[in-house]
Amino acid sequence: MKLFAPLAAACLLATAGSALAADPNLGRNLAATCANCHGTNGHAVKGSGMDALAGMEKAKTLQKLADFKSGDKPASIMHQIAKGYTDEQLDLIAAYFAAQK
Repeated sequence: MKLFAPLAAACLLATAGSALAADPNLGRNLAATCANCHGTNGHAVKGSGMDALAGMEKAKTLQKLADFKSGDKPASIMHQIAKGYTDEQLDLIAAYFAAQK
């Protein structure tokens, strides 16, 4: 019985890393949080002043997000939002928007 708790903990840790890859819709689900400002699926409303994210090159999106996260790019709220995601989650979000037309 004393070995059960450490074994269970080890199993949980072993599966935690694959949780991001296990959900094929995770990128889409994370990107949905951007819709309030950047429009559904990254299609910003024309004249809103927001960047359209749909179809933007993944590397460009990742660089912008990294700049917000580090504070290198000034923002009213994006620097706070970007800090709430892991690098892996930001990668999934950028990949999702890059695949949108």
